[in-house]
Amino acid sequence: RKLSRKYHPDVSKEADAEARFKEVGEAYAVLKDPEKRAAYDQLGANWKAGQEFRPPPDWDQGFEFHAGGFTDAEAGQFSDFFDSLFGRGGFRPGFAGGFGARTQRDVHAHGQDTYARVLIDLEDAYRGATRTLTLKHTEMDADGRPQVKERTLNVHIPRGVRQGQQIRLARQGGPGIGKGRAGDLYLEVAFRPHRLYKVEAKDVYLTLPVAPWEAALGVTVQVPTPSGTVDLKIPPNSSGGRKLRLKGRGIPAREPGDLYAVLDIALPKSDTVAARAAYEAFKKALDFNPRAGLGV
Repeated sequence: RKLSRKYHPDVSKEADAEARFKEVGEAYAVLKDPEKRAAYDQLGANWKAGQEFRPPPDWDQGFEFHAGGFTDAEAGQFSDFFDSLFGRGGFRPGFAGGFGARTQRDVHAHGQDTYARVLIDLEDAYRGATRTLTLKHTEMDADGRPQVKERTLNVHIPRGVRQGQQIRLARQGGPGIGKGRAGDLYLEVAFRPHRLYKVEAKDVYLTLPVAPWEAALGVTVQVPTPSGTVDLKIPPNSSGGRKLRLKGRGIPAREPGDLYAVLDIALPKSDTVAARAAYEAFKKALDFNPRAGLGV
């Protein structure tokens, strides 16, 4: 409120007063919601002024929201900064509303549905798992003031769950009023970054290093997958970037995805006399110009 008065165009003489006034109003409109404010406070500790803003995938981990992004009327009114957090491009596009009080007419009202994100390992989607999840949520105290509280849930992760899919926990959302039933809690599934695999929908990708002679001559190698090690035949004359499909080795489902091994030619170092001699022999034995396609 102090900043609003300071930068009000009718009061301030600063050149950028109108823009600053809009920024302050935007921040107030978004962060007056206690749930958004609590999540934003956690995010702010990891953000440095001046850097390009890209919300990390786990920025809102552990927070339970009574609603998602802005309403249709609000969509497009806010900057890319807040829209990337809470708007159409953020956590739950399509959900609208807010954390608000009930009216006295809601004698037996259905509890509000709530939404949160759960981060799981890729292997959990292959085998299924049970995870303990601690969520921060907002409740009104006896004086009508919001308080942030924590609760812990044991969540069953079903086999074959995909990124972006929602797990519904019946009656684990906001409490009902009177004889109204409690709302539901919807957990949006996200995968933690994996050191080996990348996921696209139901398909999984693995960068597979191969030696030059393995790619040139062909070989059968062992390949790790989230469900265990398998043998993969590399055809002769394979080049770097070639994708070899392991059918049905992606995310399990009624129609499972595939796993793609993307070949990466790994060159041995020429850091010994013997290694350099081998490279020299290789050079003399083959008439090969890797830049022939460039016309040079």
